[in-house]
Amino acid sequence: MKAKTMATLTIRNLDDDTKRLLRQRAALHEHSMEEEVRQILRTTLRPQPTAGKPLGDLLVELSRPGVELPDVRPHTPHEPLAL
Repeated sequence: MKAKTMATLTIRNLDDDTKRLLRQRAALHEHSMEEEVRQILRTTLRPQPTAGKPLGDLLVELSRPGVELPDVRPHTPHEPLAL
C-alpha cells in the first residue's frame, strides 16, 4: 500500500494581529496553530451541503415574469370579529 503524501505550505508576510488571533483561536480549541490552520482550511474549502436549491437561485426564479406562486390563503374566509 502506498503512503499518502502531504503538502507543505509556507505563509509569508502574515501580520502580527492575524498571527495573534490565530494563536488565541488555536489555544481556545486546544491545539497548535498549525492544526488550527488545517482545520480552518478544511472547513472553509469543503463544499457545504445544501437542502435543495440555494436561496439566491430560488429568489431569482421567483422574480421572473410568469412565475405562478401558490395561493396560501385559506379557502374559506374567516368570520368578522364582533367588537
